[in-house]
Amino acid sequence: QVQLVESGGGSVQTGGSLRLSCVASGAPSNRRCMAWFHQAPGQERDGIAYIFDGVSTWYDKRVKGRFVISQDNAKNTVYLQMDGMTAEDEGLYLCAAAPCTHDIGSWGILRGMYRTWGQGTQVTVSS
Repeated sequence: QVQLVESGGGSVQTGGSLRLSCVASGAPSNRRCMAWFHQAPGQERDGIAYIFDGVSTWYDKRVKGRFVISQDNAKNTVYLQMDGMTAEDEGLYLCAAAPCTHDIGSWGILRGMYRTWGQGTQVTVSS
């Protein structure tokens, strides 16, 4: 059973940057699909970035060009670098994992693909 723990959230001004981390533990480091989801207040969680095997990625159009997902297998950690942040980026950021054998492309940001979730880390964006 994989456990996921997110960190790196906090307060940032509009146009600023944050880097989130998600550490996976509790199971051997097999090939996984990893993703970041964003949940705005009162809204469903939406997938924003996905990575497979440290190489294949997919981004929702809302964050493409501003956010970058990356992976450090030696540390069992997935990162989300967020630049050019806006008020719409405020909310809870959750990490998710699923066993994968190949790149799943745009399916990687679909909520239904994942059964393992972290508790999330909160991000506040102020003007």
